[in-house]
This record gives sequence, structure tokens and C-alpha cells, in this order.
Amino acid sequence: MSKKNARIFLVEDDLSFGSVLKSYLEINDYDVDLVDDGKLAVDTFRRGVYDLCILDVMLPHVDGFTIASEIRTMNSVIPIIFLTAKKLKEDLLHGYGVGADDYITKPFDTDILLCKIRAIISRRDTQDGSKDIYEIGKYIFNAKLRTLTIAGQERQLSPKEGQLLELLALSSNALVSREAALKKIWGADDYFTARSMDVYVTKLRKYLGDDPQIVLKNIHGSGFQLLVGEQG
Repeated sequence: MSKKNARIFLVEDDLSFGSVLKSYLEINDYDVDLVDDGKLAVDTFRRGVYDLCILDVMLPHVDGFTIASEIRTMNSVIPIIFLTAKKLKEDLLHGYGVGADDYITKPFDTDILLCKIRAIISRRDTQDGSKDIYEIGKYIFNAKLRTLTIAGQERQLSPKEGQLLELLALSSNALVSREAALKKIWGADDYFTARSMDVYVTKLRKYLGDDPQIVLKNIHGSGFQLLVGEQG
């Protein structure tokens, strides 16, 4: 079975440059969604499932820093690369302050960008693959074995229960988009898969019920938050 292409979220207001960069990345086996307006970026990201973001800093309506901050509330671990024509130290510090993994100044060599993307995704994959154990309040969740344990009592989770809990645990206390979860785990976002996911969320809420410091919160119309150590 062939490995699925990594998916890149590209926000660039220069459509000519953005289209060329999109084509270059697709030639190198990445799937790319291109957005050219900052005000459309966050909603587009919320509806998709991505492995890495490339954000231009200077955008119409909403700048790249603001978009990155919004993305971080939905996904605390996705890598972000900023593109900018500026070289000011303050901009660099601002970019890293909102969670940038790298910062590239225009004009740049596309081969260097490609190397940076490969390195970041490879590092992320290694880190993600090596993390089998999550501490969720008083619970220990073994994602590889799909076991949820508290006070010596172990529960075996189904594959989808395990996938959903790991997705929530990876973004603990942050919003997990309903659309993103459906596409990642169920492969589709429609009425029937949404109802199925609601059933799984209810099950997980019950499974985690022995720790009152854990709240699995439904944010109406947006998604879910796994709150640990605080009440919703």
C-alpha cells in the first residue's frame, strides 16, 4: 500500500507566485490547497486535514501571524512555515512567538524550501510515531494498544475510539474541528458520519467519567475540546 501524500495548506496572496509554488510542491508529491485571501484562510483550514502550513505574512484583510494564532487554537502541533519579504528582527521574533517552525525570506530557492518541508514533516512523523502513551488526567492512554487505564482498571477501545481519543489528546485543551476529525477518521463529512462520531464522543465522555477534572466539551457547530484540569 503506497504512502499517502502529505497535505500542505498554502496561503499566498500573489496568485502567480502561489500557483507556481503549488505546482512545484505537487510535482514533488505533496497535495496542496492554495488560499489567496487571509479572511478565507481560517475557515478553509478548519474544513481540511493538513500536515503542514505555509503562510505568507503580508496578506489582504488578515495577516499571516493572526492566521497562525487561530490555527494554533485548533491544532497545537501542526508545523507552520512563514514566507515574508521582510527581514526585520521584530517580525522574525513575532513569527516564532506565534508558533512558527521556520521562517523564509523572499525571494528564496524553492529547493531549499522543499528540503525544509521534508525535514519538518519527517521530524514530526518520527515524533508522532514514537508517542504511544498519553497521560490524560488520571488516565493512561496507550494509543498503540488502544487501552485506557485508570487505577489499574483497563478498557480496550475500538479502532475509531482510539483514533478519536488520540486526536483529542494531541490537541488537549484546544479545539478539534468537527470537519477535520470526520475527514481524518471517517474519510467523509456528511450527516451519517457526523451522527456516528457523536456516538463515539458520547462513549469517550463516559469512559473518561471517573476523573472529574476531565471535560469533553462539544463546541456547537465547531468541534470538540478535551479539557484536562479545568471545567468547561
